[in-house]
Amino acid sequence: MKNPKAIKITQTAIIAAMYAALTYAQSFLLPGTTTAAVQFRASEALNVLALFTPAAIPGLTLGCIISNLYSIGQGLPLDMIFGSLATLGATVCIYFLRNAKIKNYPFPAMLMPALWNGVIVGWEIEYFFIEGGFHFSSFLVQGGLVALGELGVMFTLGTALYFAFVKGNIGKRIIK
Repeated sequence: MKNPKAIKITQTAIIAAMYAALTYAQSFLLPGTTTAAVQFRASEALNVLALFTPAAIPGLTLGCIISNLYSIGQGLPLDMIFGSLATLGATVCIYFLRNAKIKNYPFPAMLMPALWNGVIVGWEIEYFFIEGGFHFSSFLVQGGLVALGELGVMFTLGTALYFAFVKGNIGKRIIK
């Protein structure tokens, strides 16, 4: 008999490693695309895994923390805190919205990374990196740019990964 706790820990570790490895590879191959205001962090598509297993919540959060260690060297130490909190909030919401679907597509869940990252990372950028104090209109621009990148990832790569899991029964073979 398999130990369920060991399986969840293993899933968490694998998901964290995949997220970090994808982010580091993208940072190496396409510098700036994982840390800019409008970013297209391909590893964010892995947020879809929260639809299939609760182990994705700590896995993606830990993966984001590990990935954002790279940001410290770029002068963005706060992103390790705020970006990871945004990932935690988004993945918790994705998991709880996993059964909310529009025509067999988890549309509300797919919006969560854009919502959480747009608000939290947009606030982070406006509050800590834009001189002259906090301005709500500028926050909306910063948050909108972050959300735009997240929407791009989730509705392209995330959607492809979701359908690969559902149509190919990958979720049942790998996650379960």
